Amino acid sequence: MTATPWTAGRLPAVKSKADLVYEKLHAAIAAGTLHPGERVNMDEFARAFGVSKIPVREAVKRLESEGLVTSRVHSGVTVTEIDPAEIRGVFLAREAIEGLVGRLAAENAEASRASRTPPLPGLRRTHDEMRAAVAAGDARLLSELNTRFHRRLAEATGYRILTELTEQLLLAVQRYRVVTPKNTADWPSVLAEHEAILDALDGGDPASVAEAARRHAASQARKETAPALRAAPEAR
Repeated sequence: MTATPWTAGRLPAVKSKADLVYEKLHAAIAAGTLHPGERVNMDEFARAFGVSKIPVREAVKRLESEGLVTSRVHSGVTVTEIDPAEIRGVFLAREAIEGLVGRLAAENAEASRASRTPPLPGLRRTHDEMRAAVAAGDARLLSELNTRFHRRLAEATGYRILTELTEQLLLAVQRYRVVTPKNTADWPSVLAEHEAILDALDGGDPASVAEAARRHAASQARKETAPALRAAPEAR
């Protein structure tokens, strides 16, 4: 359409109060500071953040649309509970997505290599940081670095939708780990599986990268969904 004075020019890149409240609540839910089933007291958060209830209400609506909080007429708003029967589906989705992400990231890495650009240098750095975190026994940092590793791999595909899907699945797994913590003894196997992905990337074979990424997701699914299946034996 033809630009008019009121449409001309870019809007300032300033986050609204609702955006800021959303980010704080989202981070608290992801970290488990706000536990599954915990009530979200909008009046209390408004006072704590120094804002009116309107931006808190807007942020909560956005979180509800993402399935992170649940609103009920008589019980108010609570952080959505973790459904053990659903976590298996989350890992099955991860297995499919990770394989696709690995293949596409490898194809783009080959294009980078052809133009003499180092392929995915940040991925190797994140892996090295994870190795140091394992040695230090820093579980919180390991979780953050693991998310960063998979996010960077997804970003390397060049498809925003795959990055968003990866983020969504990683968040679901992270929330599950709040109620069913990951065994710290499993982290060395995560490192070994990440190393296999990196080696396949260095080898330049997209099919091998896809298989290494798929195997990684499948391996973690076997280890982490056993408690969920015991909690919900009727799940398939």
